[in-house]
Amino acid sequence: MSRIREISYDAGELAITWENAGRSELQAIWLRDHCQMPASRDPGNGQRLLNINDISPDIAIDKASLEDGKLIVEFGPDGHRSEFDPDWLYRNCYCLNRQYDDRSETSKLLWRSDSFSETLPRHAYPNYCEQARSKLAALQAVRDYGFVLLDSVPCEPGQILKVIETFGFVRETNYGPLFEVRTRVDPNNLAYTNLGLGCHLDNPYRDPVPGLQLLHCLESSTEGGESILQDGFMAATILRQENPGHFATLSHNWINFRFRDDSADLQSRVPLIEVNDRNEVIKVRFNNRSIDTIMLAPDQIQQFYSAYRHYAEILERAELQVVFKLQPGELLLFDNTRVLHARKAYLASGSRHLQGAYSDLDGLYSSLRILESG
Repeated sequence: MSRIREISYDAGELAITWENAGRSELQAIWLRDHCQMPASRDPGNGQRLLNINDISPDIAIDKASLEDGKLIVEFGPDGHRSEFDPDWLYRNCYCLNRQYDDRSETSKLLWRSDSFSETLPRHAYPNYCEQARSKLAALQAVRDYGFVLLDSVPCEPGQILKVIETFGFVRETNYGPLFEVRTRVDPNNLAYTNLGLGCHLDNPYRDPVPGLQLLHCLESSTEGGESILQDGFMAATILRQENPGHFATLSHNWINFRFRDDSADLQSRVPLIEVNDRNEVIKVRFNNRSIDTIMLAPDQIQQFYSAYRHYAEILERAELQVVFKLQPGELLLFDNTRVLHARKAYLASGSRHLQGAYSDLDGLYSSLRILESG
C-alpha cells in the first residue's frame, strides 16, 4: 500500500511526500490528463474520453485534499473534480518511475551458449495447451530469452498454424500463411536448398518485420542440418563494449534490404541495430543475403564496413551459439527481432521437412500479460 504523508500545491503543481519514501511533483496538466474518473475515462477499457484540446491551456489546481485515503484535486477554470488512488499515483508517477520498454535489452535475459547449464527452454506441447502455468512459462521464455522449444507437437501438416492460434495471429506473407522448408529445384530462396545458412534474421526487407518465427519439424532423417541460435542483443552488447564507435555506426546508419522474385519486390530502409530513446537495443537485423546496394555518404563507407565486419565476426563466435537438431514433433518459436538462426549443411540423402510460419510479437505479449494478471 502506498500512503501519502502530506501534500502541498500551487496552481501549476502538486507535491506529494510519500510515507514509504520518495517525493512526487506532479504538474496540473498531467493530473488533469490522467484523471481516472468516468467522465474522463471509459470505465470498461480505460481509454480517454477527452482530447488534449478539450483541456483548457489555463488549467490550474484550485484545491487539493486527502479524503478517505484518496487524493482529491479540483481544477479550474472548468471546476472538474478528480479522485486519485495513491497506489495508482505511486506506480505511475513520472518522478519515481521511468517508461517501461518490454522490448528493450534491459528487460531481457541476455545469453551465451553456456547460459543454459542443463537444457534449453523447453516445454511439452500437451502441457502447454492444458495448463496455464506451462503456457505462461513458455511465453515468458520467448520474452526473456527470445525463444522456446515445444515438443510432442503433432507431426501434421498445418499444425504450426494451430500453435500460433494459441497465443496470437498468423502473419501471412508472400510465402503464404506457412512455408515448406525442404530442398527444391531452382529455389527462390537459399533456405530451400541443402546448403548451410549463416546466422540471420528473416525478412529484414519487410516493414514491419514479422516479430516471431516458428519452425515445426515433420521429418528429419538426413545427416547434418543442425539448427543454430544466437542472441543478437548479446552480440550487440559485446559490440558496444568492444568498440562503442562501431555500435554507433550500425545504430545510426540506415541501409536498404531487398527481396525480389517473380511475384514480389520487397524493400525496407532500417539500421542493423535499432535503439530506443535511451540508446537501448530494441531490434537487430542481420541478413547478408538480403542487403541491397549500400549507399552511404562517402566518408561513412569505410567506417560502416569496419563496424559491419566486426559485428559479423562476433556473430561467428562459437561461445555465443547454441546448436541442436530439431527432431520430428519439435517446434521452435523465436523472436525474429532478436534471435538469429542458422543451419548447418546436410546431405541430400534422407528426408528433412520443416514447416515455417510467422506471427507478431504484440499478440504473444498480449497473451502473456493476460496470463500474468490472471
